[in-house]
Amino acid sequence: MQTARIMLTLLKINLQQELAYRTDALVNILINLVWLGWELLSLSIIFNNTSTLGGWGPPALIALLGVFRLMHLLMAAMIWPATEKFNTGVRDGTLDYTFLQPVNSLLLISFSRIVLWRTWDLILAAILIVVGVSQSGGTTALHVAAFLLLVASGSAILYSLWVVLIAITFWFVKFDNNVTILQALLDTGRFPSTVYPVWLRLLVTFVVPIAVATTVPLQALRGELAVWQIGMFLLIAAASVFVASRVWKAGLRRYSGASS
Repeated sequence: MQTARIMLTLLKINLQQELAYRTDALVNILINLVWLGWELLSLSIIFNNTSTLGGWGPPALIALLGVFRLMHLLMAAMIWPATEKFNTGVRDGTLDYTFLQPVNSLLLISFSRIVLWRTWDLILAAILIVVGVSQSGGTTALHVAAFLLLVASGSAILYSLWVVLIAITFWFVKFDNNVTILQALLDTGRFPSTVYPVWLRLLVTFVVPIAVATTVPLQALRGELAVWQIGMFLLIAAASVFVASRVWKAGLRRYSGASS
């Protein structure tokens, strides 16, 4: 209950901030639409020169773009905006005020800034996924359930990667490239993992499991995964969360604060 109240309070605060800059939100939505048009144009150019990309046709790539935008939405709206404040707090010691609160510090850090206009991306992502999958031949309720489960686990993986990257700041105080690195890693999810060499495919699936957050959910939606494969990818997500929690706790022990 306490967590729910905290999240509701943070949501209200961020809603007030968004309402104060309604024009900015509208402009950002228009820019987002233009960027989507450019992404679709890029796919069109690619498929003017080839019929498949890594064994995936145009409808599948459109659906994958939707999954990618969905994952990018979760990060850009709820996680990344808080990173700069966190980095600054580690350097100047103001993070002390967060750690003194009688609530989960990682919760406050993660969701202190939520960019609500980004929820528009959820509609765009859903449209791309529905259009792409319907053109590929449709799906079933069971596959949709597996897709939603893997989207949730993929989100947990991306969040875990972010936690690890910001925790590095506890050791390297001037490490400000955490968001840039995660954005670069996430960009590999724009395309199916099958387009990459075997060594890179293994890297983005098991070491830095970006593909588990983008390609894999869509494979489940298309009915391409066996039950054991779904279970394996869920275990990867659980392992990512566990590792991130250990790294975060180790980082907290490293943090010296403003009084040091």
